[in-house]
Amino acid sequence: MFKGIAGYLALGLEVVAVLMIAIGGAQAAFGTLRAAVVAGRPLGLKKEVWLRFGMWLLLGLEFELGADIIRTAISPTWLEIGQLGAIAVIRTFLNFFLERDLEKYAAPVSTDIADTPTGRRVA
Repeated sequence: MFKGIAGYLALGLEVVAVLMIAIGGAQAAFGTLRAAVVAGRPLGLKKEVWLRFGMWLLLGLEFELGADIIRTAISPTWLEIGQLGAIAVIRTFLNFFLERDLEKYAAPVSTDIADTPTGRRVA
């Protein structure tokens, strides 16, 4: 009974992850088209689209990792546990580097003179 419930929970988490990534992908496609059409600040729009899509991917990966953890608890063989462990490690690395990139690029870039160490405008 426990294995059945855990299997459904893992499947539910995977469905949620797929939906999150699909929603993020749809938003990114729409945002990319919008950035191509809108004149003025296309670079800022593209960065915003990338950051939002990255957040959806990060959230989806977290749910996938949760599903992997549940599946590890119900895996009957060492081979399956090893495969799930390898997948979990890969997803954890993806999460780590994606989150690091999002934090790096989410920081606002200022061109104010007061923000430079020498007080001169940076080109």
